[in-house]
Amino acid sequence: MLAYHAQTVHTYRSVRTQLHSIDWEHQPRQYKRYTETLTRITLDKQNPEHRFFYLIGGVTAQKSYPGVTYALRTNPSAGALYPTEVYVQIRGVKGFKDGIYHLSPYESALVLLHPLDEEEGVEPFLHVKRVIGCVFLFSALYYRSSWKYRDRAFRYCLHDTGHMIGTLEASCTLNNTPYRILYAIEKKALNKLFGFGSEEFFLSSAIVGEEDKTFTCKALLMQLPYVDGTGGFEKNRFIEDSYAMTCELTPKFQTKMALFDVDKERLKQAIWKRRSIREFTQKPLLEEEFLEAIAYISQPIVSDCDVDVEIYAIINRVEGMGQGIWKEGKYLQNGDFARKAGYLCLEQALGEKSGVTFFLVGHDAQNYQAMIQKAGIIGHRLYLISEYMGFGCSGIGAYYDEEVAEFLQSDGMVLYALAIGR
Repeated sequence: MLAYHAQTVHTYRSVRTQLHSIDWEHQPRQYKRYTETLTRITLDKQNPEHRFFYLIGGVTAQKSYPGVTYALRTNPSAGALYPTEVYVQIRGVKGFKDGIYHLSPYESALVLLHPLDEEEGVEPFLHVKRVIGCVFLFSALYYRSSWKYRDRAFRYCLHDTGHMIGTLEASCTLNNTPYRILYAIEKKALNKLFGFGSEEFFLSSAIVGEEDKTFTCKALLMQLPYVDGTGGFEKNRFIEDSYAMTCELTPKFQTKMALFDVDKERLKQAIWKRRSIREFTQKPLLEEEFLEAIAYISQPIVSDCDVDVEIYAIINRVEGMGQGIWKEGKYLQNGDFARKAGYLCLEQALGEKSGVTFFLVGHDAQNYQAMIQKAGIIGHRLYLISEYMGFGCSGIGAYYDEEVAEFLQSDGMVLYALAIGR
């Protein structure tokens, strides 16, 4: 097991003895805002080209409480803290000037950071030829999460980035556009190129476009000013060291593309309406619904580091199916484990009262960053297919790690938990 993962496990004792106070008066900002002197393209949701970008982490609704208003986005986030930022290189796309942009959900806009010369680009940092289309880069401002979750926040940054990639996948699905993920990129060089301080770092990239194999770009040279993305910062050396130690990956290519058999209009509505369910009625799901969800989340993910992620399902309430621990079409153990699932999810009712509680497990410590981001992508797929079929989903990032592994009789790292139901 990776040392970072092992040192950030939750136990029955740790969640009761390692408490810390949260300074709610000084919560980090959730939006990074570049200077107003930069050119902006305001995204029009009615414009299909603009909507493609808007659906990648865009604001879909707002909730107001006394003294505070929360913006809800197409991507879920642990604690609604939204540590993931999105940058995109655009080349040869109608209606957009070639350049490096920041995708700003606060303004619902693309902010032009640097005009792009024909011969330059970020491609050399990704080890690819010139891309005609879009190159997305996903970073994390980790203090937005560590402010609340401390050392475990690096896990949530990876989850959230996986969810953000999931929003890109969903937007590509609506547009019948292929994409592929690149994890083995020159992250530290890109961090420097974009003027990041130690509190922000790149985690992955995605290409949506065609690669011109005949043309090799020159490495982009630009000087972007440092921009404070949090409004306050407390350094976490453990997270920064763990990031540095997990940047090197072992390539494991997956070229097979997902085939989603869905109604595009229903999927679009699911993207807009997606929310984290807060409680379940305990009405059962149907067997065909469960199997359709499994088929959807198990589709391949095109990337340069396709790490195996095992999907365990604790079936609590599915009409036509018995209760028990289910994996890859087989029951590993029969029985009513609803209360156990709730306990394992830090005694959260969502884990007990769901139709199905999922645990995602991995074994590849060498490819830790890619592995947890893939768990986030699978989680995002589960959110969307649940909304698509008319029930709810909630991601659960906190659980008793070692007890979950023991319960599942697995020697792997527990990466994520999710619950679905009515």
